[in-house]
Amino acid sequence: MQHLAPIALFVYNRPEHTRRTISFLQKNLLADESRLFIYSDAAKDEADRKKVDETRELIKTFDGFKSVKIIERKENYGLAASIIDGVSELTKEYGKVIVFEDDLLASPFTLRYFNEALRTYQTEERVMQISAYMFPLKDAEKLPETFFFRATTSWGWATWERAWNHFEPNVSLLYQQFDQNKIRDFSIDGSMNYWKQLLDFKSHKNNSWSIRWYASVFLNKGLVLHPRESLIDNIGHDGTGVHSIIEDTYQVTISRKPVHNFASEIKENKEALAAIKLFFKHRKGSLFKRGKKFLINTWYQFFKS
Repeated sequence: MQHLAPIALFVYNRPEHTRRTISFLQKNLLADESRLFIYSDAAKDEADRKKVDETRELIKTFDGFKSVKIIERKENYGLAASIIDGVSELTKEYGKVIVFEDDLLASPFTLRYFNEALRTYQTEERVMQISAYMFPLKDAEKLPETFFFRATTSWGWATWERAWNHFEPNVSLLYQQFDQNKIRDFSIDGSMNYWKQLLDFKSHKNNSWSIRWYASVFLNKGLVLHPRESLIDNIGHDGTGVHSIIEDTYQVTISRKPVHNFASEIKENKEALAAIKLFFKHRKGSLFKRGKKFLINTWYQFFKS
């Protein structure tokens, strides 16, 4: 397969998560033909410096790719700015990019899936992202092997320069384009708190690049390709991440099978939309589960501090 997309991996201060992420990437078909760019953010403060240094020493030991280039930030960018900068840089140079963070485990067929999908839809203007993660859906086996859905995901994804050029970082410009109907569609008929995430960013309560990317895709009537069975598992819901809590709602079993069939009709799949909406509506679980999660995270944050 010619002209493979470069891989951008964004790391910070979790050496063990980073080790596992790269180890799983190394086992991918096409890894030895792929260029890996590792963006290592600088420590935000002295408390993070030791783990940042450990992570930087670790990433220097990896091979198994066509090439490995390490970009050590001289100052702390934060995840959002680092991703925006890295994705912009690589899409401009290569026309496309595959994006990983330091807590994502990949199926052996993930890089193959990304590159085949990037090639298949490279001239389809409405297709703006390829996602490798899928929620643990009920009766997922009834869905097509791949399908289109309006929302982006940030746990293993790929895009093209033509799509990333539509990314609008200015939340005020995004906000003013929404009306009540768009807000409801954006929030998947009110089943997911995407609109709240955008408002929280506008109010400086989060620093999410991904909600601005989703809003950019949505407002451009874009679509995202998703697999029926997840090719990614996020191991970052253990409280170690800068923005993470202890959580198992989104835990999945990684598919060990290659993807063969790519959606031919460029429109949102109604059955997939219904299945995802059902998952969103029930994702928080019972009152007992919510209370248990609250107590675990309160306990963890108390002893962490």
